[in-house]
Amino acid sequence: MLDHIILTVSDTERSLSFYEAALKPLNIKFFMPYKGEDGHPDLWGFGDGERAFFWIKQGKPNPAAIHWGFMAEDNNEVDEFYKAAISAGARDNISPRARLEYYPGYYAADVFDPDGYSFEVVHKN
Repeated sequence: MLDHIILTVSDTERSLSFYEAALKPLNIKFFMPYKGEDGHPDLWGFGDGERAFFWIKQGKPNPAAIHWGFMAEDNNEVDEFYKAAISAGARDNISPRARLEYYPGYYAADVFDPDGYSFEVVHKN
């Protein structure tokens, strides 16, 4: 199980706006700013309002270095995420569809964020 991820972004304000909109259908929201000290960077945390598990920090992105996926409750939530992400400025990588090449019951959408990171939202039956 994934506990957390820290993603380096080129423009914190742009990424905060993007992820707030794109992750809203998944009930993932920004709620935890962390002021770094003693060499630790400032972080902006997203999660369920009690626990942050997706963090962003300012720096030089490396989109080829990472891919991640968020879980959706159902196929409709995948579709809603995709619409919200595209409306917020994402570029399409793979439109929402069944991905039978992985296994039956795998339904996902994959987008590129403002820095070019590929990430997906998936519902697995």
